[in-house]
Amino acid sequence: MSEHIEILDDRAVIRLDGDDGRSFLQGLITQDLDQLTSDHAIFSALLTPQGKILFDFMIVDAGAALFIDCRRETAPALLKRLTLYKLRAKVTLAIDENLFVAASPAQISTGLAYQDPRLKALGWRAILDRTEDVPEGSYHQRRRSFGVPEFGVDFASDEMFLLDVNYDALNAVSYKKGCFVGQEVTSRMKRKGEVRKRTLIAEFNERTPEKAASIMAGPSTIGEILSGSDNRALALIRLDRWRKSKSDGATLTCDGVELRLRLPDYLEQA
Repeated sequence: MSEHIEILDDRAVIRLDGDDGRSFLQGLITQDLDQLTSDHAIFSALLTPQGKILFDFMIVDAGAALFIDCRRETAPALLKRLTLYKLRAKVTLAIDENLFVAASPAQISTGLAYQDPRLKALGWRAILDRTEDVPEGSYHQRRRSFGVPEFGVDFASDEMFLLDVNYDALNAVSYKKGCFVGQEVTSRMKRKGEVRKRTLIAEFNERTPEKAASIMAGPSTIGEILSGSDNRALALIRLDRWRKSKSDGATLTCDGVELRLRLPDYLEQA
């Protein structure tokens, strides 16, 4: 295996078989299954009726089946939720313990490889039917450097709206497809421009504070740390308070450490 490939031990694969696979998922998830092809994976989420993210995942066309690349620790709960929705659909669902997910900043030539559908700069992923010991990689540092949050690391189930974690700009939702769970709230937020919070990149000259540490502008809290390392973190920020702190010339601090906030490049281009 190439030294550039990192096995993502925190990911699992749910295999979906059956003639109704695509139509079954189409009415549930936030992205449009019509965008899924043999050479183009999709990124999507399953929401609560109130519009908060229950799970996120990538879906890969494996020919005879669909593979769902998801968070390992929540894979059983996702499988249970999908099974509850199955009703009479002709599908079977199971976690495939023989499959592994890998990531690389460069194109992968082994396994079922696909470009990361969230952001091209993140590189490639692959689903493999084998694994071997590889050095610890830099996947999470890489995604943080691009300002890409991840379910299960930066936030938990039923905590965030899609816009809070920039998923509208990371190709997780289609506003043109038919209904999906939580669509009404999601569409209303988009239509009314109710973007109160965004996930930004926080940069520190010193140590990176712990997850959930408050970000302050003087005496006012404007956000919190989601996750971080190597003097960089992702932070959930109230945009109105951030704008006010800039107009006031306030110094931003977190746990006594000064920091700078910036928008991810993909948000600036959105």
